[in-house]
Amino acid sequence: MYFFYIDDSGNRDPDVKLIRPDGSIFVKDHVYVLTAVGLYEGAWKQVEEEITDYKLQLRQALRSQQGILTDIIDCEVKSTLLRNAKERAARSPFLHALSDDQRTSLAELYYSQLAKHRMHLLSVVIDKRHLHPDTSSHFLHLKAYEILLERIERLLGERYRKHKAIVVMDDSSRDLNRAVAMKHAQLLHRGGQRILFDHIGEYPFFTESSLSHGVQLADLCAYNVYRAFRNEDFSYPYFARLLPHYYNSRNTPANKLDGLKVFPDDSPLVAWARVAYTTTIQNTKPASEGGFR
Repeated sequence: MYFFYIDDSGNRDPDVKLIRPDGSIFVKDHVYVLTAVGLYEGAWKQVEEEITDYKLQLRQALRSQQGILTDIIDCEVKSTLLRNAKERAARSPFLHALSDDQRTSLAELYYSQLAKHRMHLLSVVIDKRHLHPDTSSHFLHLKAYEILLERIERLLGERYRKHKAIVVMDDSSRDLNRAVAMKHAQLLHRGGQRILFDHIGEYPFFTESSLSHGVQLADLCAYNVYRAFRNEDFSYPYFARLLPHYYNSRNTPANKLDGLKVFPDDSPLVAWARVAYTTTIQNTKPASEGGFR
């Protein structure tokens, strides 16, 4: 069995422009990312214990040195809290009290799990500029989820046929959770476009991100993908380090990458990313090992 931890980055608002009362136009965020991190069940306890033990060490140090009391649930790691000092001060006494070096070490511990346990990454990037004008926020999220689930199915169907995938997601609103669960059930019953879901568990599990190190890692990875596509910069270091962990079929041409999908197909980000990724792999590894799709 494989756990696939899922989280997003960017907002679900499908509108990319806001017209102010004075008639001026404010350009809004145009990228939304949904990312999954796949972990083999046998490695789950090692990941959990290593990250928890380090957090407990940091908690104890804060208690003895600064008198700050926290529970493990207060030690959540989120990209926005690591990057934004104001948000960190307001929402996370634990992260706020740590030194820069300690926060960096904690984030690095999360990232190190990818290689240590041979985790798989999969992401869907939605270019909201090229969606249908009537697209809703729910449809945007559900479409990203459908595409992501298709890629999880392809990964297991090719490499781990005897295993099933259990989806674990950050708990959202009741309405959105229900919509995702219904979409999940529909896909398992009817299949998707040119694919049947034979390796996906019957129901997605929703949990508070503060309780799941896997969801927290997915959050960190999702932001890095968001940042790279928003700024159209594949050289962003925290994104570049993720690329070797993306799923790619052994039958896929060198200029495509199955685990990283831009939607819709007419988005200019597709052509840009192919060129950017081809350049990246030429500088880091043989082109035959993978590409962008």
